[in-house]
Amino acid sequence: MSFTELELIEIAHTALGSYLLDVNEVSLINNEYNATFKVTAADSTNYALRININSPRSAENIRAEVAWVKFLENVDGILTPRPIANRSGKFVTTVTHAHSGRELNCILYSWLDGEEVGDEPTLEQLHALGQAMARMHASSKDFVLPSDAALPSFQDPFWETEDFLLSDKSKLDSGEKDLISAAFKKIISRTDALYSRENPQIIHADLHGWNMKWHNNQLSIFDFDDSGIGLPIQDIATALYYLDTPEQDEAMLNGYTSVRQLPPHTKADLEMLLIHRRLMLLNYLYETKNQEHQEMIPTYLEETLRRLRVFLDS
Repeated sequence: MSFTELELIEIAHTALGSYLLDVNEVSLINNEYNATFKVTAADSTNYALRININSPRSAENIRAEVAWVKFLENVDGILTPRPIANRSGKFVTTVTHAHSGRELNCILYSWLDGEEVGDEPTLEQLHALGQAMARMHASSKDFVLPSDAALPSFQDPFWETEDFLLSDKSKLDSGEKDLISAAFKKIISRTDALYSRENPQIIHADLHGWNMKWHNNQLSIFDFDDSGIGLPIQDIATALYYLDTPEQDEAMLNGYTSVRQLPPHTKADLEMLLIHRRLMLLNYLYETKNQEHQEMIPTYLEETLRRLRVFLDS
């Protein structure tokens, strides 16, 4: 179900009652996949409250996210928000929406200064992204989740999300499903080969310009809601998917290699991972209740099918 802005603000105030905060103002700043609020306390300190209104993430998933973000706080060269515990000392606050009976998981973070990088990152910002990503990969290769936390495996073709492309819930015709099924067979085979050569680890899995801020020539990273257990090359490919030019790709990859070597991979591996990302986003479009995103389906599907034909012929 979708929520009105008034309902979301009421839910936010209910959640904030669980924190040791004297709240002065609550503003809805994002209402797409999840709802995000800017919260200003009486002492003028700002916070970011996220309410998972669409995300299927469990409390165990969010505890894993928090544990990793807290770990990254101590890694040089990586700037992230700080998770804020509630009155009970817990980082996940669950609120029940009275009208629907739904339980909504909420998390409060410190506020990051600066502007979102957005769709037009500079080469300097992309170089910084590559460096930050490399530091995350290097520092987290042996990171162990707490016993009360869990994350999805990205070896799974749908990253352990619900399948809206090939299952009984699919709205695609038989020809479209056959093409997507053939692509997934190729993707699964090559992904399994990558996993046989490299140990999986925790990765962000959604590093694009709307999950980054730029302030005083420094990059900060937020929105760890999609993090999971995968391969660094999957993280790299996901970030590359959102770039438009070879110069942008080069800037990000040069930033990465200034810190550590790229994971072993072939050009075909990277092309496969880019196609996989597009299929994951197509699956999301069929899953989401966001009307603006749903309206993208016809054009996005047509281009996806074109790319799949090229991918399968290569």
